[in-house]
Amino acid sequence: MNKLTLAYSPCPNDTDIFYAMIHQEIACNDLSFDVIHADVEQLNQAAKQGRYDITKLSFHAMGHLLDNYSILKTGAALGYNCGPLIVAPKACDLSVLNDNSIAVPGIWTTANLLLGLYLKTRPDVIPMSFETIMPAIQQEKCAAGVIIHEGRFTYQNYGLTCLLDLGQWWENETGLPVPLGCIALKRSLSHFRTSIEKCMMKSLDFSQQHPEKAAKYIKEHAQETSDDVIRQHIDLYVNDDTRNLSVRGMRAIEILFERARSFGLIPDFVGDLF
Repeated sequence: MNKLTLAYSPCPNDTDIFYAMIHQEIACNDLSFDVIHADVEQLNQAAKQGRYDITKLSFHAMGHLLDNYSILKTGAALGYNCGPLIVAPKACDLSVLNDNSIAVPGIWTTANLLLGLYLKTRPDVIPMSFETIMPAIQQEKCAAGVIIHEGRFTYQNYGLTCLLDLGQWWENETGLPVPLGCIALKRSLSHFRTSIEKCMMKSLDFSQQHPEKAAKYIKEHAQETSDDVIRQHIDLYVNDDTRNLSVRGMRAIEILFERARSFGLIPDFVGDLF
């Protein structure tokens, strides 16, 4: 039995994907996993030291770590109408971005990368945990912020307005789905790639066929515990590209990296992404 470290976020789309794998609902042949849950930005930073064998990463972080990790074709979060939102108090407009630092859910998050692509420069940001951004804006600790995950469905509860949907902006610019996050594998373990991807596909299929079995595990790790919010989250971020990246999905990732390199937001890389 080969035991690998597997790190992913507590967000519903990730716990939905991995539930069956780590609860022995499906067989993964000769693989077993030591599981770590952490916020995606914590995982981004841990990957600098190559801490985990298999890990969830923001595509922004992935752009910095391609020498040591490759992108699995299963487990990615990308799609339409699912991107980060720039939010602020209702009296504000986009001019608030000109003279203020902007709260982001981590330096290496794709939210921060998309903000930089929109502004065409490295933005002036205040990194903080994603669940603290909306309260911080509400309490006037920052003027605006970029929100992700369940915040997409709850920002109005904080009296905030959406100034710009960065996902929609990306779609209008490129005609492609917005790449948000992926599951990455250490290049030194590439001989396990096919087995891991098959196992993840089976796990995802199990959760979709038996949502009631995964529900408790998903809910106990979620930031927002409303059943409706959790279901909206999964429906938004888990799609056909999550099960197996399409040619269009892979092209979206390539374009994201090309544009980010053109503004000096990620380093150059020569080699295979997948």
